[in-house]
Amino acid sequence: MTNIPTNSPFVNFADEPYSSWRDQKLSSYPQHVEDLLVKISDPTRLSSDEFSALININRKTNAVIYQLPLKEAADKDNIKHIGKQLGLLNLDKNLCAGEDSISVLTVKNDEKASKYIPYSNKKLCWHTDGYYNKTENHIKAFLLHCVNPAINGGENFLLDHELIYIHLRDLNLKFIKALMHPKAMTIPANIENGSEIRPEQTGPVFFIDTKTGSLQMRFTARQKNIHWRDDSATKEAVSCLMEYLESNSKYIFSYKLKAGEGLIANNILHGRSEFSDDKNQRRVFFRARYCNGIGQKNSKK
Repeated sequence: MTNIPTNSPFVNFADEPYSSWRDQKLSSYPQHVEDLLVKISDPTRLSSDEFSALININRKTNAVIYQLPLKEAADKDNIKHIGKQLGLLNLDKNLCAGEDSISVLTVKNDEKASKYIPYSNKKLCWHTDGYYNKTENHIKAFLLHCVNPAINGGENFLLDHELIYIHLRDLNLKFIKALMHPKAMTIPANIENGSEIRPEQTGPVFFIDTKTGSLQMRFTARQKNIHWRDDSATKEAVSCLMEYLESNSKYIFSYKLKAGEGLIANNILHGRSEFSDDKNQRRVFFRARYCNGIGQKNSKK
């Protein structure tokens, strides 16, 4: 942690500056998901008011929802336009993304994509994006844009990862120490037809960005193909985390994105309810992942 800014509230587990940061974080925290909405007139050129609103809301909640005019809903270039204006420059090319590094999330029947839940209509459990990446290639932000919503279902549920950190730390500091252990969570290798697509990845759940001092999180609530460090503190911490995710916390937001709306987030915890399509309307989303955070300078892998 030698390169991490010393004023980070997550360093050394000291009461200060954590308690000051905590109080500021919780003060006037939005009570409704609608408080995260920002209307954008022209995605290619944000007004100063639109830019400030996007940055300021995200600074508070690590997430913001924009609303574009309906005629702009299906233009994939708008994702790049908005992202660039917010400093999101380092696109991550994941397994099923297109050549432009943007994924089209819809129900797919091809063998490659259909095995992954984002390309199905099944419930997508709580997770952060890229939790199977190496820590140095961590996804720090994502943009999820709705082209067409599902006829039924398909709501997103959202939780600022800094709030679950506060919850666990206030319960017992040992939970945070356990989840910051470099061997806290292991995702087995991804093997397809006998070939290794991605190697096994072991790392912490919570860790600190060495450039900004901000809190990062890698997590999945899936029950299969995941290994937790075999000690009592980790087991208790994971149990408390899971319990909170299933609670009625006022900080857990649910929202169904409409056509032309998009979620921009510093890789908060999120998921999706199951949904159904019909022949006249299929759920279609664009997703971009970035290796730098909103309002941050570009971060090379």
